[in-house]
This record gives sequence, C-alpha cells and structure tokens, in this order.
Amino acid sequence: MNIGQAAARTNLPPKTIRYYEDIALVTPGRGSNGYRRYSDKDVHRLRFVQRARSLGFSIEECRSLLSLYQDEHRASADVKALALDKVAEIDRKIADLQSLRSTLATLAEKCHGDDRPDCPIIDDLAGIKDQ
Repeated sequence: MNIGQAAARTNLPPKTIRYYEDIALVTPGRGSNGYRRYSDKDVHRLRFVQRARSLGFSIEECRSLLSLYQDEHRASADVKALALDKVAEIDRKIADLQSLRSTLATLAEKCHGDDRPDCPIIDDLAGIKDQ
C-alpha cells in the first residue's frame, strides 16, 4: 500500500509516517517505481508506535519497546520495567504541575483583582518579595 493508504489505516499524517521512516522506526519497501510500499507489518508497527506515543513514551523508548516486541525471547520484566519507569516519570510531572498550580493559585488569591496597580502576581514574576 502507498503512504496515503498507510496513513488512512493508522490515522497518522503522512508527514509523521515519513518522519518515523527517517528515524528508522519503520522501513517500508520500495516498489519498482521507487515509491514507498507499506506492508501490513509496517502498518502494525506504526500503530504500535502511535499507541506507545499516546501513552507518553519517547521515540527512543518506542524503539526499545519495538525491539522487545520483536524479541520472542524477551523477558516481560524488561517491558514492565520500562512501563514502571514511565509511571514514575509521569508521577514526577504530576507533582511538578501540582506545585505550579498551588503556587499560581496562592498568588491569584493574594491579588486583589481590582483597579489598583499593585499585584502580587506581577511582583512574584518580577522577583519582588512581600515587604
């Protein structure tokens, strides 16, 4: 199938598929006319990467997951370790976002939100501490 058909079957834009080819996540064959020819296996790999990316895995993590997927002698412990590492990373990001939210909510609470020019939000951004 051509790239348009592969894109339709994976719901990925052709540009993304070309990028995945450029970084060797997928390696389609070439027809006699020199155009890319995607197999069902290529489509499956693209869907695999798409799902992994939607779960937050980086390109390099996807590469590792694909390698494990293709290894019939893989240890599921290796796959689980990658997943748990990703969970820990997500937990760190959630904690960071909660801290940011708390800080911003506190600043907004301190701001009068009226016609006066003094504003704790601006003061904080400018590095001015409460006097």
